[in-house]
Amino acid sequence: MWRLKVADGGNDPYIYSTNNFVGRQTWEFDPDYGTSEERAEIEAARENFWKNRYQVPASSDLLWRMQFLREKNFKQTVARVKVGDDEKIQKETAIIAMRRGVHFFSALQASDGHWPAENAGPLFFLPPLVFCLYIAGHLDTIFPGEFRKEILRYLYCHQNEDGGWGLHMEGHSIMFCTTLNYICMRVLGEGCDGGKDSACARGRKWIRDRGGVTFIPSWGKTWLSILGLFDWSGCNPMPPEFWFFPSFLPLHPGKLWSYIRVVYMPMSYLYGKRFVGPITPLILELREELFLQPYSEISWKKVRHLCAKEDLYYSHPLIQDLIWDSLYICTEPLLTRWPFKKLRQKALEVTMKHIHYEDENSRYITVGCVEKVLCMLACWVEDPNGVYFKKHLARIPDFIWVGEDGIKMQSFGSQVWDTSFALQALLACNMNAEIGAILKKGHEFIKESQVKDNPFGNFKSMYRHISKGSWTFSDQDHGWQVSDCTAEGLKCCLLFSMMPPEIVGVKMEPERLFDSVNILLSLQSKNGGLAAWEPAGALKWLEMLNPVEFVGDVVIEHETVECTSSAIQALVLFKKLYPEHRKREIDNFIKNATKYIEDVQMPDGSWYGSWGVCFTYASWFALAGLAAAGKTYHNCLAIRRGVKFLLNLQTDDGGWGESYLSCPNEKYMPLEGNRSNLVQTGWALMGLISSGQAERNPTPLHKAVKLLINSQMEDGDFPQQEVTGVFKKNCMLHYADYRNIFPLWALAEYVRWVPMP
Repeated sequence: MWRLKVADGGNDPYIYSTNNFVGRQTWEFDPDYGTSEERAEIEAARENFWKNRYQVPASSDLLWRMQFLREKNFKQTVARVKVGDDEKIQKETAIIAMRRGVHFFSALQASDGHWPAENAGPLFFLPPLVFCLYIAGHLDTIFPGEFRKEILRYLYCHQNEDGGWGLHMEGHSIMFCTTLNYICMRVLGEGCDGGKDSACARGRKWIRDRGGVTFIPSWGKTWLSILGLFDWSGCNPMPPEFWFFPSFLPLHPGKLWSYIRVVYMPMSYLYGKRFVGPITPLILELREELFLQPYSEISWKKVRHLCAKEDLYYSHPLIQDLIWDSLYICTEPLLTRWPFKKLRQKALEVTMKHIHYEDENSRYITVGCVEKVLCMLACWVEDPNGVYFKKHLARIPDFIWVGEDGIKMQSFGSQVWDTSFALQALLACNMNAEIGAILKKGHEFIKESQVKDNPFGNFKSMYRHISKGSWTFSDQDHGWQVSDCTAEGLKCCLLFSMMPPEIVGVKMEPERLFDSVNILLSLQSKNGGLAAWEPAGALKWLEMLNPVEFVGDVVIEHETVECTSSAIQALVLFKKLYPEHRKREIDNFIKNATKYIEDVQMPDGSWYGSWGVCFTYASWFALAGLAAAGKTYHNCLAIRRGVKFLLNLQTDDGGWGESYLSCPNEKYMPLEGNRSNLVQTGWALMGLISSGQAERNPTPLHKAVKLLINSQMEDGDFPQQEVTGVFKKNCMLHYADYRNIFPLWALAEYVRWVPMP
């Protein structure tokens, strides 16, 4: 049976940590673990997911929850409550529902103080990891029998009814993910017509019915070339000489969004080497299965710009194709011949230096899972028996997650992000005396997870920003500063600093709080907004050069409402406690950030969400940020318009429900059938409460809370519904803890601020 382990470094000599692995979450399979009844319970959860996979594609993340609740002997002792159709909510009823939620969610805290959770959903994360291990000859050791079984389960569970796989678990089928997942099944041992419900045959038919894999987008072409299923001459050039570019040029590595920068480092290395993995009998079979014409007869130069219509979210403009063609026709032939070949070799060495720098600074976690696999493969290509590759292998468990739908690959974990929200939700419940031990452990986790140092060496020459005082999205070892994670972590520490230390532990030292403030101040743009990882400021037209067909806004950093609001809220609270620290800078920051939120409001009164679905999510952040800055419904037009937007979208059952399609379409779209989503209902409810809705007309709030109370499950949990996270406009991300955090937090704010009989 599977078991989640927390803050465990294992026995691998090639792994190391900056804080004794606090926040690390890894899975192990123990054939002797668990009783027959417990195993039957897990099998029932798997079967239930399979039966309902098209209705609710996101897993309820049940395996670790069952484990934790069992280990803690959890039993819900607070009786369930309901509110009748014509019944008014009594304060006691709302408090009981809140207490039930607190009781349940507290039992899910890990021993090191964080709340574990799945953070996955995109269906292109996992297959490249399998490919890399297959090429390197480590597939059997890293993924033995039970791992393969669960990986295949995941692929089967998320195959669409038409036989393909979507970009994410709720998406329509696309060539990129269908091809990757088909090859993954074959690599894991399925025959060409094998798999559950003929998964391979159905997947292959989907691919061939749409012209074969020559229509796969650019990242797919890269992975197929690495596998030996495509020719590198069928890819647009990715010259490693790019890492030589001087900083005065508009297109320079330091001006790129951090993720895209670290993706194309190893991609350009592998391209520059024209690396191809072993041509095994399976690869030869796949060459026949995936193309409509004989592999030897394909004109590779003619397929470089092909992309299936199902995959195309961002279409390359003519200027981009002209640049690719110029590099392909003029530059690449020179750089692969003497004497220019020496320049290529030097570029490969410089690129590898950057890869090693990123690996070391993240303890071989890298900035994310896409980058992880590419950097790991580049290290293997450089030296198959080298220490760098072995250090990468040691960190693979950090990315593996097991649910009732099988094994998936995490983005890189959301431990800090989820826990900072979880703690704020619990603090809002005002049950400190009862849950003091929970709060204290959570406080310790947040303190232990703060990044203590900047990247080592001359980090600016390696295109890195300061990180000392920040919080990452996942854990301290990850090392990458994130603005909103830093703001939410800072808020938690400030809130705990105002509480008795005998309940919540020793408060964080002021100097460390000052370091966090310094990070936030350093990330503000001229327009007042904040981007997530590094300061924005590169030329906007560079987005025309976006090479990734299936997502948007990936070339440079962009400011977001959510990051800006989190920073406002944190600095307003900080200012109350430390009024003289960098007073003028903080005052100007808050003023400019507030103006940014007002300036980017949409004509309908909403705000576009970059990290959650979508206008509901961002409107909660925007309203909370404006309120923290001292704006009110009466003195701020933006708040009045934002409130009107939310109120106009409340559903008949009292909730809010927004489709993920709002994100790619950049236009509000309700869920099918105008149904509600409890997480989004929590966001809207908190946004309205922060704007003073309880004083104007509490009826919409009562209706929303009635839905939350009546939706709560017998054990105090809330049901899993639609995916509510997103990144880069078109790809959804499943935050499995959101279904507990935000309904509970909204209930707490309701109990605190809304008058009830």
